[in-house]
Amino acid sequence: MIRSGEPRRLGGPAPEARLHFETEPQEPGGRLGRRLLVVDGEPAFELSYWCGTCPFLFRRLETARQTLSLDGVQDRLTGALADPGDEGVIDAFGALLPEGEYLPVLLRVEPRLVIPGREGDYFSGEQVTTWGLDQFWGLPEYPHTPYYRTFETAVDASAHLYEFVVPMVPPTWNARERVEEYIELMSRGTVPTAVAVSTLDVCEPAIDMSADYYKHWGLTHFLLDGHHKLEAAATAGRPVQILSLLALGESLAEPDDCARLPALRTQLRSARSTGT
Repeated sequence: MIRSGEPRRLGGPAPEARLHFETEPQEPGGRLGRRLLVVDGEPAFELSYWCGTCPFLFRRLETARQTLSLDGVQDRLTGALADPGDEGVIDAFGALLPEGEYLPVLLRVEPRLVIPGREGDYFSGEQVTTWGLDQFWGLPEYPHTPYYRTFETAVDASAHLYEFVVPMVPPTWNARERVEEYIELMSRGTVPTAVAVSTLDVCEPAIDMSADYYKHWGLTHFLLDGHHKLEAAATAGRPVQILSLLALGESLAEPDDCARLPALRTQLRSARSTGT
C-alpha cells in the first residue's frame, strides 16, 4: 500500500448513478434475491450472498459489457498518483457512483492474470479447501471471467485476506495496440494508475466440515479505468497503481473490518498455511 485517505461522501442518487449496488426482490416464501453490481442499468456482476456463510463470489453476468473510463482524467492517470485524495480524480469517478461513504486507498500491485479452473485460481483452490465443491453441481464456483490476483496476507490465525482485481470486460476485449503502448511505457519506468470501486466481503461457512476452516476476507477491486494497464502490467511483470474507492456501505463486512484494511495492506504478502 502507498497511502490511504479519510472516508468521504461521494456519488449521487443510486437510480441516476452509472454504477450502483442492489439486491433482487425476495421471491414469495424464498430468500433474498442476488446481490448485484449494476452498470448502466444492467446487472454486471453477482456478488457474495448476504448471509456471509455462502462462498465468497464475484461472477460476471451476460450483460457486463461496459467499462467506465473518463477521457477528462486520462493524462492524470498515465503516471503514478502521489495522493489517494487527489480531488480531480476522485470527484470525476465519484460522480459515477451511488451516494455513500467511500474509503480511498492508493495501492501499488504486481498483478497476475488468472484463468478460472487453471493454476492459481482461488475458486478451485483455496475456496474449495474451505467450502468444498458446490453440493448441486459438484463443481467449484465459477466467476465467468479472467481476473487478477495481487495480494494476500493473514488477518489472524482464523482469517486470511485475498485481494482480486476484476475487469468489467475480459482482457480479450482490450485493444492490443494500447496494451503494447503501456508495456513500452512501463519498460521505461512509468507506473500508471488504474481506478476501481471496491468491496470487502467477509465469508465463513456456518459449520466446520472442511480441511481448512477459517474466514475468507475477499477484497475485490472492480475496474472503472485501467483495463489495458492491468493487462500490460501482468504481461510485462511490472507494477501498477490502483486508486481504490472502497464502498463501505456496500461491503459484506463490519465497519471495524473495513477500518483494518489499510493496516493489513501494509503487511508482507503471505500465503495461507493450511491448518494455521
